[in-house]
Amino acid sequence: MINFDSISFSYPSKELFNNIGFKIDKGEFVFLIGESGTGKTTLLRMINMELFPSTGEVVVYGYNSKNIKKPEIPLLRRKIGFVFQDYKLLNDRDVFENVALPLYLAGLKPDVIKKKVFNILNEVGVFDSYKKFPVELSGGEQQRVSIARAMVNEPYILIADEPTGNLDPFVSFEIIKLLLNINLKGTAVFIATHNYDIVKRLKGKRLLQIKDKKVLDVVIKEQG
Repeated sequence: MINFDSISFSYPSKELFNNIGFKIDKGEFVFLIGESGTGKTTLLRMINMELFPSTGEVVVYGYNSKNIKKPEIPLLRRKIGFVFQDYKLLNDRDVFENVALPLYLAGLKPDVIKKKVFNILNEVGVFDSYKKFPVELSGGEQQRVSIARAMVNEPYILIADEPTGNLDPFVSFEIIKLLLNINLKGTAVFIATHNYDIVKRLKGKRLLQIKDKKVLDVVIKEQG
């Protein structure tokens, strides 16, 4: 589903990746860890073709970074849901309007939009807040709305960049449990995080680590 093949990437003053390669298959749940500045966000941005590798190729659902055409990039991004640490909600729109935005952009009919938005808000546990504005919500509620917006288009993969970075430990694990439930329904989930405590609490999940400009598969050791 996602294939990084012989990827290198550099900014003008720093090389982040040197000949890395890995795959993420349909329905996987994968963590990505690494120290600050090692390139977690850069790697995620290459998946939706916001950034392109210096060498090698990224292939996502058949779209290849070497030859993808500019008009094809929005089509690719409709297959990918993105969740951010700072939520990126529109403060001048209520919860319903925030979640409905990708559907408006896709040109769906109002009755279809309403059904899809209410269904996903119910699924993530914030249905009763659909008329509220972001400023009226807690951090955990805002992140649930962000997840609803990312999922409303029914993407093949949900990418989360430090989704618990602004949340306390209890709320953080509630968000991770929500992502686990989404994964159980068939959506692949790829989470970049610095919260290794959460990673260690989950058994049997794949862990990728960025270290020394490489991406390594690491075994998560069970607690106890």
